[in-house]
Amino acid sequence: MSGPEKPGAGSGRGRRDLRVRVKTAKGRKLSSTIWLARQLNDPYVARARAEGYRSRAAFKLTEIDDKFGFLKPGVRVVDLGCAPGGWAQVAAARVNALGERKGRPAGRVLGIDLQPVEAIPGAEIHELDFLADGADAVVRGWLGGPADVVLSDMAAASSGHPATDHLRIMALCEAAAEFAMDVLEPGGTFVAKVLGGGAEASLLAVLNRAFSKVQHVKPPASRKDSSEKYLVATGFRGGPAAAA
Repeated sequence: MSGPEKPGAGSGRGRRDLRVRVKTAKGRKLSSTIWLARQLNDPYVARARAEGYRSRAAFKLTEIDDKFGFLKPGVRVVDLGCAPGGWAQVAAARVNALGERKGRPAGRVLGIDLQPVEAIPGAEIHELDFLADGADAVVRGWLGGPADVVLSDMAAASSGHPATDHLRIMALCEAAAEFAMDVLEPGGTFVAKVLGGGAEASLLAVLNRAFSKVQHVKPPASRKDSSEKYLVATGFRGGPAAAA
């Protein structure tokens, strides 16, 4: 005679589905329901909440810097399009902007955005259009000199048309690269989001002249179904080599 059947044995009944199910509410589009379900079940979203980051994107920068190591204590960072502030939070901690790591130099983080951004400990936030004439000089003035790192996690608003979206984000990336080459110290680093196959050949040609090494990386925190990648250009040459 067999013993009592364990709960859920064989049939699978009794096993708990740990995924959060989201019902389609009246007036909510299916795409919004799918997005909400993905957010609720995303482990990086949960980690961001638990660790006090403003967005899951903070882990993308963490993973990129773990690989390339450009956010060192004492480094001066410019974060373009910094809202909501996840990247600035990571940068401030890693460059020792608050001076909490005794015996190590204190860096600076300058966050720039078109919209107001809630204050971030260790970061200086400014409302500025980096595309405006003279914006590079303004940023150099705020820093008291050139930057060591320029970051851009910016993305244009989605149109729903992949080819159009690619062109828009590449235009942003190209503008950010031009800005970076205007404000970076020789030896500096430029990091920017790109979509699809990565940076266009024309932009890569410019960056390969201006930097000693240019690579594409897709950090683990970047969703597998996303076409985003990150361009990491290190060893800014500065001077005539960059302008050639």
